[in-house]
Amino acid sequence: MVSVNFLSPIFNSCRRAYDRMPSVVVQKDKVLNKVAYIGRKWTSPQQRLIMGATAIFMQPYIDWKNKKVDEKTRKVSVARTCAKVIAGTATGFALRYAFIKGIKALSRPLSEVPKDAKPLAKKMMTLLTPKNLDEKDLDALQQYRNAMGTIWSLVAMVFTNFLIDAPLTKFLTNKFIAYQQKHEKGDVK
Repeated sequence: MVSVNFLSPIFNSCRRAYDRMPSVVVQKDKVLNKVAYIGRKWTSPQQRLIMGATAIFMQPYIDWKNKKVDEKTRKVSVARTCAKVIAGTATGFALRYAFIKGIKALSRPLSEVPKDAKPLAKKMMTLLTPKNLDEKDLDALQQYRNAMGTIWSLVAMVFTNFLIDAPLTKFLTNKFIAYQQKHEKGDVK
C-alpha cells in the first residue's frame, strides 16, 4: 500500500492559499448574457483567430521548456509549432470566412432580391435560403448562414489540410529554422 502522507503539506498549502482568496460574487445573468452574445455574434472565423492567438503564445513556450530533449530538437520543435499554428490559423480563418460569405450570397430572403434581377440570378441568390424562413427573424438567418458556412468549410478543410496546410507548414518551418541559424551566426540584426 502506497502512503499519500507526503502530499499532505501540498494540500495544506493549497487550502491556505484558497482560504486567503477574496470572495467574488458573479452575477449569473450577466455572465450568461455575455456568453450568449459571443455565441450569437462571434462567428467561427473569429473563434479560429482567438484559438490561433492563444496557441501562438502558449505552445512554442511549452515546446521550448521541454528539457527532455536537446536544444537543437527544441528549436526545431518551436519552429514547427509556430509554423503549424500560423498555417492552420490562416487557412482555417480564410476558409471559414469565405464559406460564410458564399452561403450569405446564396441565401438571401426574397425581400432582399432585386425586383429587376434575371430569373437565373434570382435562383442563385435564393438557392440556399431555408424554405420556412421567417423574413423578420434575421438573427435566425444569420445563425443559419454561420452554421452552414462552418460546416462546409470543415468539409473543405479535410482536403486543404493536405493541399495547403502541410506544404505551408513545411515552408514556414524551413524559413524559421533558416532564420534561427542566421541569427545564431550573427547575420541577422
